Amino acid sequence: MKAVVGLGNPGAEYRRTRHNVGFEVVDVLARRWGVRLKAWRSIADVAKVPGRDAVLVEPTTFMNLSGQAVRAVADYYRIEPADLLIVVDEVQLPLGRLRLRRSGSAGGHNGLKSVIEHVGIDFPRLRIGVERGDRRWDLADRVLSPFGAAEREAIDAAIERAADAAETFIDEGLEPAMNRFNAADDKNTDGSAVTE
Repeated sequence: MKAVVGLGNPGAEYRRTRHNVGFEVVDVLARRWGVRLKAWRSIADVAKVPGRDAVLVEPTTFMNLSGQAVRAVADYYRIEPADLLIVVDEVQLPLGRLRLRRSGSAGGHNGLKSVIEHVGIDFPRLRIGVERGDRRWDLADRVLSPFGAAEREAIDAAIERAADAAETFIDEGLEPAMNRFNAADDKNTDGSAVTE
């Protein structure tokens, strides 16, 4: 059994903000696979995917407590950390860039910090670039802000690509997903290497 866990904050006021791109990826997968997420134990919305040995998860605990829901779902479905794909926003990546990694640190992300606290560091994570913006801006305000109209097209495309990457992780494994999606995102549209 594998899981795709999108991190975000519950509530209409957070919908389509930078911090909630993880939820948007899970929502795309739910539509593709024809499933509906339902409240589970008051800490997450969960959907079991027929025909795939997988569940989709959106913690409803708020971002900084996400690990509680991830641990509970992993225990209930007997999912190993290596089979949990955690999807999050990343301010240190340019808008729309994807980064898929086998493990690593939280990198200052409170949701990842909480997951690490509850399941350890050895779980795959898919980061979606939401861009830091002006360094003078308050980071908390930035991640809780919606995307501007000019950014929305790029982020929508990134969310679709991230859903493709998550689907590859479920169907083929982490290595093929990393090879396919990290390589694609390491190239500019003209084929030259991206530098950060």
